[in-house]
Amino acid sequence: MMEHKQDVEALRREYSRLTLMEENIAANPAEQFAVWFRQALAADLPDANAMTLATANTSGKPSARIVLLKGFDQSGFRFYTNYQSRKGQELEENPQASACFFWSELERQIRIEGQTEKLSREESTAYFKKRPRLSKLGAWASSQSSEVDSRETLEQNFEKIKSRFEDKEIPVPDFWGGYLLIPARVEFWQGRPGRLHDRIVYSRKNDRWATARLSP
Repeated sequence: MMEHKQDVEALRREYSRLTLMEENIAANPAEQFAVWFRQALAADLPDANAMTLATANTSGKPSARIVLLKGFDQSGFRFYTNYQSRKGQELEENPQASACFFWSELERQIRIEGQTEKLSREESTAYFKKRPRLSKLGAWASSQSSEVDSRETLEQNFEKIKSRFEDKEIPVPDFWGGYLLIPARVEFWQGRPGRLHDRIVYSRKNDRWATARLSP
């Protein structure tokens, strides 16, 4: 068995681009996220809205994957998926979840922890209508997270769905929709030299946000 320990141990770089100070942060995490997200977009970062979403079942077994953020405001962070997928099933059992953004070029990380709830059917439908047609067809054709015999079977399912909705408006599936991640704790991390990183955390206390600096 090949040993790559030394190669991995040597991977290291210094963080020195920016700072994160208490006197410069917004009053609440949604506003601070908006500032950083605008800067990520201005920097033309690829997939700036990609976040790692972690869920767990009732026994505490975790799983994580990348999903795309599709909206945010003071109420929380929105994403969409197949409700019958693994993450959908786990969120049904245990609505607690966490999300993490990492923007390497800006040496920044954002961690969001809280509870999820399904978006209204009206909101999910409104977003679904904005999706590209191929994405709409894919939502119908894929039984997300379930085993499939082959790539050929998957493509055959897609062609059947494509024929079914040919020259028709594609409705939102009953098994597909959105979630709102309602934050209870949000941490903003800015890389700094010598691993003395800046970490500012917002914690919700009695419907108000308190902030604190964490050791790196």
